[in-house]
Amino acid sequence: MPALTRLTIALDKETEEILRKLTNESGMSYSALIRTTLKFFSQYGDLMKDPEKVRLWLNLLTSGEHLILDIDHWALFLKYIEECGKKEEFYEECKNVAKSHAEQLLRVTSTPADYLKRIEACNFYRLSKESDSEFTLVLNSEASKRFIRELLSETMEGMGYKIEIKEDLMKLRVKIL
Repeated sequence: MPALTRLTIALDKETEEILRKLTNESGMSYSALIRTTLKFFSQYGDLMKDPEKVRLWLNLLTSGEHLILDIDHWALFLKYIEECGKKEEFYEECKNVAKSHAEQLLRVTSTPADYLKRIEACNFYRLSKESDSEFTLVLNSEASKRFIRELLSETMEGMGYKIEIKEDLMKLRVKIL
C-alpha cells in the first residue's frame, strides 16, 4: 500500500451531511470517498466549467428516455428518412412527439432560452446567444436542419412561444417574438 498523507479539513454542516450521506450510500470510508472524488475531478474537471450542461446530461440520460448516438449514425438515419417514400409521414409523427414534449417541458424549462440550452445538450447544435430574443444554432449536420427546425417550431409553439426561424447553410437563426 502506498504511503498516505494525513489531511485535516473543516466542513460546514451541509457539506458534512452530504459526506455522511454519500459514504452511507456508497459503503466507502470518508477517506476513500474523498480520494475517489479528487481522482474524478482530476480526470473530468473540464465538465465542471459548465455544470448546467452536466446537470442536463444527467437528467436526460438517467431517466432512460434519451440515448447517446454517434453523429455519423444520426446523419445516416436522416439521410435515409429524406430518401424514403414516407418522409412526410415521419415528419408528421415528429410533430406529434414534439407537441407531447411541449407539455412535459413546460414543467422543466422556464424560458425559450432554457429550452434551447436543453436541446443543445443533446448535441444537435451549438447555441450562440445573440440577444435575449435571438439565437444562432450552429448545426452538427446539414441533414439535421429540417428535423431540428420542425422540432423547435412545434415544441415551442406547444409551449406557447411564438418564434421565427431563418435558415443559413449550417445554421438556424431563431428569434423569439
